[in-house]
Amino acid sequence: MLAFILSRATPGPALGPLSYREHRVALLHLTHWMSTTGGGVTFTINCSGFGQHGADPTALNSVFNRKPFRPVTNISVPTRVNISFTMSAILDVNEQLHLLSSFLWLEMVWDNPFISWNPEECEGITKMSMAAKNLWLPDIFIIELMDVDKTPKGLTAYVSNEGRIRYKKPMKVDSICNLDIFYFPFDQQNCTLTFSSFLYTVDSMLLDMEKEVWEITDASRNILQTHGEWELLGLSKATAKLSRGGNLYDQIVFYVAIRRRPSLYVINLLVPSGFLVAIDALSFYLPVKSGNRVPFKITLLLGYNVFLLMMSDLLPTSGTPLIGVYFALCLSLMVGSLLETIFITHLLHVANTQPPPLPRWLHSLLLHCNSPGRCCPTAPQKENKGLGLTPTHLPGVKEPEVSAGQMPGPAEAELTGGSEWTRAQREHEAQKQHSVELWVQFSHAMDAMLFRLYLLFMASSIITVICLWNT
Repeated sequence: MLAFILSRATPGPALGPLSYREHRVALLHLTHWMSTTGGGVTFTINCSGFGQHGADPTALNSVFNRKPFRPVTNISVPTRVNISFTMSAILDVNEQLHLLSSFLWLEMVWDNPFISWNPEECEGITKMSMAAKNLWLPDIFIIELMDVDKTPKGLTAYVSNEGRIRYKKPMKVDSICNLDIFYFPFDQQNCTLTFSSFLYTVDSMLLDMEKEVWEITDASRNILQTHGEWELLGLSKATAKLSRGGNLYDQIVFYVAIRRRPSLYVINLLVPSGFLVAIDALSFYLPVKSGNRVPFKITLLLGYNVFLLMMSDLLPTSGTPLIGVYFALCLSLMVGSLLETIFITHLLHVANTQPPPLPRWLHSLLLHCNSPGRCCPTAPQKENKGLGLTPTHLPGVKEPEVSAGQMPGPAEAELTGGSEWTRAQREHEAQKQHSVELWVQFSHAMDAMLFRLYLLFMASSIITVICLWNT
């Protein structure tokens, strides 16, 4: 026999007994206790054949008619709704709109004190399913939801013989999330999903957990269907009360920690960029006088800009992530090295035609860098060429010798005058060559300094990527 015990808010006349079948007939007793008079009315419903032919819809009409009302016997007692969910997919994270798109299976459990039956009297039935549209449903919603609820229609709920209703529904949730993309693509995000009632205050509805948080986390990890860009790190919860319009609403806040898988971005962004910067650094081994370094660097710079344009779709469109700073530094180094090469090329051209005198401070700096134990390398020097030598002490420049007691004659004086002019010409050429060598050393020092800056930048970039990936 299936017995539904149903309390009614208003008194009404007693219903007469329905017709009986001769075989396999059970009586359904619905009892109404009136709080004003303390009396009750009993009426019966035919429920035969539930185990073989399913439930008779007319036997449940008394329950379905109470759908608009919260199922409580005392209106001052709040309904306790236990909730849990399973995150089956992380669909997308929109950095520009700060949205987290996920797919949830939301489960809500509550008690209906008007539904109860004895399984032994109803062919062992302990649970049955019925259309959710015929039952009272809690108005639980997610506060961070930024789209309309697209829950499919025609869902069912399971009702136990003790009146416990278990309702599950799938949800595609586009929730707002405060994203921190500075460490992109090694970022971790913490989003919130806040479950609350829209209409019922704490006097009418209280929220609780149906499962422990670790159970929800393990279940979500086990059935997570997407193995793409994001992975679920863990879940945590907190309870709070929302004050709105002078009323308090019960809430359960879930903190969803997710992490981006950086492999796609490392392979498609960081590795090609690192290769281009390394090739640009190796271009310092090309002689400036050959004239091939400037075209080579211009080609690399154009290729790097094309690379950034092609890969711009993979970068966040809002904020300034660390990888954007890295690309800006790479581009700045490449532009700086190109300008330095152009400057050195022009400088050497001027030095070979009409070399200007080397400034005293620059000459002192080169002496300082060439001293033993200094780290600033310069071009290899010959043993007999020092930075402080005067033109008369340069190799190949000799002063004419005059024998004692001999005075040059007119012919010899003419030869001596020509010799002095030749010596002055040689001294001028030697001084010019010395200035050229100083400017060449200066260009080598600039190349060495910029090359070391490239090495320092590449080493720090690799260390930073390794540290961020491991943490």
